[in-house]
Amino acid sequence: MNVLLVALTASAATFIGGSFALRFRDKLHLILGFSAGAVAGVALFDLLPEAMSFGMIYHTTATVSLFIAIGFFGYLLLDRLILLHTHPSTSLGAGKEDEGVNAPRGFFGAFTLSTHSFLDGMAIGIGFQSSAALGIVVTAAVLTHDFSDGVNTVNLVLKNGGSWKQAFRWLIADAAAPIAGAASTLLFTIPESLIGLVLAVFVGTFLYLSASDLIPESHHRHPRALTTVMTLLGALVLYVVVHLV
Repeated sequence: MNVLLVALTASAATFIGGSFALRFRDKLHLILGFSAGAVAGVALFDLLPEAMSFGMIYHTTATVSLFIAIGFFGYLLLDRLILLHTHPSTSLGAGKEDEGVNAPRGFFGAFTLSTHSFLDGMAIGIGFQSSAALGIVVTAAVLTHDFSDGVNTVNLVLKNGGSWKQAFRWLIADAAAPIAGAASTLLFTIPESLIGLVLAVFVGTFLYLSASDLIPESHHRHPRALTTVMTLLGALVLYVVVHLV
């Protein structure tokens, strides 16, 4: 089975998710609410169990937990000290001044999600190097959250003042990342002892993105009951899909 063709399905799922967010931009606060739950769901129901499963073969629980903390607080430092995060008083897309201040934060968030998609592609490639059956299982797991990855990539750019064109360019990068990741495994692989720690860093990063970025913005000047329902729905959908796989 051609691993690059399999990775193309992950790419398609990411692109479809981002296109959905662009198409229904008038309901962005609801999509942001869903994304907040989906990002947290990916971290808690997908990445965290995998990080523990892989990591505890070579490391203690405390070490894996430390790398989760590194992901969380490392992103906090980037957000607060480097990306100059602010809390704009206006709503989404309300003014140009917010656009200039917050855009780097959105771009870095999109870059983080694209990096995660690249590692998804690597996981597919490594799985198929072991066996076709394992490769298919890994691919199914990747597809469970790549749709939401596309949605989240677009939302992070838009809600931080980026333009629709910039969001679309990041979506293309995110969609291409799984194919690039799968292709990279033809040249090298990540040592198995490090896979759990890499996943742990992404757990912390995604939890921070959900709690500090997406959840507050989804509630900004919008009916809180409905956006809260969408957040819970996003987490529930990821939980159900991950456990079905």
